Amino acid sequence: MSEPTEHKEPTAAPSAADHLASHMAGMAPAAEAHASADAAAATDPLSAAHAEIAALQAKAAELQDQYVRGQADVQNARRRADDEVSKARKFALESFADSLLPVLDSLEAGLAVQSATPEQIREGAEATLRQLKSAMERNKIIAIDPAAGAKFDPAQHQAISVVPLPPESTQEANTVVAVLQKGYLIAERVLRPALVTVAAPK
Repeated sequence: MSEPTEHKEPTAAPSAADHLASHMAGMAPAAEAHASADAAAATDPLSAAHAEIAALQAKAAELQDQYVRGQADVQNARRRADDEVSKARKFALESFADSLLPVLDSLEAGLAVQSATPEQIREGAEATLRQLKSAMERNKIIAIDPAAGAKFDPAQHQAISVVPLPPESTQEANTVVAVLQKGYLIAERVLRPALVTVAAPK
């Protein structure tokens, strides 16, 4: 006769609540780690923004310094240029005055002679005139003295009158007939136009 077998109660399967609790327990450390990462991420942009602001401020200060230095350089350059122009004008005047001194000496020497003959006076005047012309040429003062028949140039000539030409004349109209007063150029700029008469149309 066989012995009765012991009856065991079947073990109950884990419920859904147990699974959920186990899953939540496993997620807690991960959530904490994620929260720490979010906090770190929130801190890094702020630090980066502060660093960027500091870099921009440093750059702005550098640019401001360069601007101030540039303005100072411009002012210095302008001051030097003004000084150079002033010196150039001063020394140019001195050079011209120096070239006129021999002319002054000749005039004074000629007037000091009490018993000069008309021929001697004329010779002295001609020599003084040559000195004056030489001084003017050295300082780039050139006479405007167009020849008869030269084309009238309104940039260098001033017409005083228009004169008719004789019928037999071959001179063209609008050309210089005579120079009443010489003009002068200084460094290729008109100092005074020449006063001329101009041929009228036939």
